[in-house]
Amino acid sequence: MRTKVQDDFLMEEIEVIVATIAFGMGIDKPDVRFVIHYDIPKSIENYYQETGRGGRDGLEGKCLAFYSYKDILKLEKFLRDKPVSERELGAQLMDEIIAYSETSACRRKFLLHYFGEPYDESKCDKKCDNCRSPKDKVEVNKDMVLVIKAILEINEKFLIKTVVEFVTGKATKEMKDFRFDKLPLFGAGQHQEDLYWHSIIRHGILNNLIEKDIELYGLLRITETGHQFIEKPWSITIPLNRDFSDAEGDDIAMGDGAGTVLDETLMKMLVELRKKEAKKHAVQPWIIFQEPSLQDMATFYPVSLEDMLKITGVNQGKAGKYGKPFIALIQKYVDDNEIERPDEILIRQVANKSKDKVTIIQGIDKKLPLEDIAYNVGKSMDELLEELNLIVDGGTKIDLDYYIEEEVDQDIIEEIYEYYQDAESDSITDAYKALKDEDITMEEICLVRIKFMSEFAN
Repeated sequence: MRTKVQDDFLMEEIEVIVATIAFGMGIDKPDVRFVIHYDIPKSIENYYQETGRGGRDGLEGKCLAFYSYKDILKLEKFLRDKPVSERELGAQLMDEIIAYSETSACRRKFLLHYFGEPYDESKCDKKCDNCRSPKDKVEVNKDMVLVIKAILEINEKFLIKTVVEFVTGKATKEMKDFRFDKLPLFGAGQHQEDLYWHSIIRHGILNNLIEKDIELYGLLRITETGHQFIEKPWSITIPLNRDFSDAEGDDIAMGDGAGTVLDETLMKMLVELRKKEAKKHAVQPWIIFQEPSLQDMATFYPVSLEDMLKITGVNQGKAGKYGKPFIALIQKYVDDNEIERPDEILIRQVANKSKDKVTIIQGIDKKLPLEDIAYNVGKSMDELLEELNLIVDGGTKIDLDYYIEEEVDQDIIEEIYEYYQDAESDSITDAYKALKDEDITMEEICLVRIKFMSEFAN
């Protein structure tokens, strides 16, 4: 049943699939438009991987997560029977996903920071709920100083939870055992609730004033910038975290997005036609036309072979092989609805289109070794293969048989062909993950994918 559901999803017989991590999330369909989490994942790593299933064709994918603190209580129950070290690590990972769920900061900045990547907020494209509907900000430089001094006062040896308990003056067993309740800053922040101090600490981390020692389960340390801050504080304004602990639900606006499809009705008809043609030709729908091509068709209404050749990812071969029924559908739709077509179809440039494309193709026409072509255009072999795959993705056929037959065993060619004929997408990385145990290299996959795309998808 599982196999049938997955196959139906890939062949667009069904539009929605409900999946667990173990069953279904391995699907790599390029044009998933929504990923919805019914309850919150147990770690940010899981969340990031699962949301990454959406929009792999380069178009917009929306991610919606439902969050309730009850989810966390359920996950905590699963940890009770685990060894102590595993429980501590699991609790740390859950702390991070709680912080992500409850933060009012830019979610993109939070995620990238978590994985060690800086983010220039001036380039924010307001794709997350917090940036589309920003919360009021408050000045917190004095309280940030208080938190940093509190972390130093307890010798930078404790987690966020302990620091918050110390600042708010909670008389816990830990506070008494370490005699923290006798220190000057114990309870210095009791004028604010726990959630407020969680917000302060999280933004201290995001602003590189505080860091978490990952090797020591996330103990808080003060950075060099943090030491400079307490000597001479500067203005820091932050939106405060939201309290979800008693929330029954929340109104969520998905936003309008920035889709390029002009005619949604035609787009649906084209998707249905692609499904029908895929069955007829016994191939995956993405091999007929990828979604960016359909979106262009629903925007520019191509009604001739000449028009079709100006559509993203469509060349002479693909237009001749698959284009006629699409042209006929669009023509009838335009006539039935008295649609005024654009005077001119814009030619969209393929991303990263190479200025050396002509030189590369001429070299292949002369059957030069790829190593020589790479040298002639000043590229490494890996860069050339990447360029060739971009070229075939843009709809250009390339005949590399003269090179592939010399460099790749026939059984490997057949194995890679078999993979792509059943694959959910044309991803090179996913092909490598699936085939690396067969001692098939990334270079072999890149080469054979060019041959496959030229023969079947172009």
